[in-house]
Amino acid sequence: MTFDEEIAEGLAVPTDGWDFSWFAGRATEERPGWGYVRLCGERLGQVDAVLDVDTGGGEVFAEALGVASRVPGVVRATEGWAPNHELASAALEPFGGVVTLVGDDDAPLPFDDYTFGLVMSRHPVSFPYREAARVLAPGGTLLVQEVGAGSNRALYEFLMGPQADDDAGYLDQVRAQVSEAGLDLVRLQDALTKVEFFDLAAVVHFLRKVLWTVPDFSVDKYQDRLRALHEHIVEHGSFVCHSRRTLVEARKG
Repeated sequence: MTFDEEIAEGLAVPTDGWDFSWFAGRATEERPGWGYVRLCGERLGQVDAVLDVDTGGGEVFAEALGVASRVPGVVRATEGWAPNHELASAALEPFGGVVTLVGDDDAPLPFDDYTFGLVMSRHPVSFPYREAARVLAPGGTLLVQEVGAGSNRALYEFLMGPQADDDAGYLDQVRAQVSEAGLDLVRLQDALTKVEFFDLAAVVHFLRKVLWTVPDFSVDKYQDRLRALHEHIVEHGSFVCHSRRTLVEARKG
């Protein structure tokens, strides 16, 4: 396809939810070896109430509930984007799940203290550790797979130019946030995983869907760099970068 055709296709694909099946044959992403869904499923069977923060379209939460040995009696989630809220509500309805639409990311979680035995979140860029600790019951578990600092740096720097590199202190920041929230860190694991794009349409759709990669992304603003990226993919067959995922498990004493 031509540059313009690829741009048009990347702009036409809906961005609702966290279903990435459209990328099949167009892009690949390796997964961290720890298996987030499996870990969640193991812990879900041990609690009576669970909260998934920023659930997206609820797809991953529903998958974890589906592999759990038992479904908790109380299944709750939050989501900040209205189209995703509708998708998540439908995905979690078979499990008795209720999804709360939230606004400001800095607002308190809309739940009482000591409510949940498990608080989880698969894809946060910035996670509210203090609020999670507040709603966790004593002895409860926090299980989060964060988007780590510098995730997909090669892609966003190709478009935006060199950016500040604060990656080195990121894990120390996570440790401090967990400690300041009054939680005991059980596990902290970091992984860089290969991401490969095979056409420009996939890049455009990705940047529209994963908004924090290039926060001010628009085709008009980045047209020249997108054209250079298209030429790179045509010449080399793909564009490769690396995502960073950080697994955080903590407990409330």
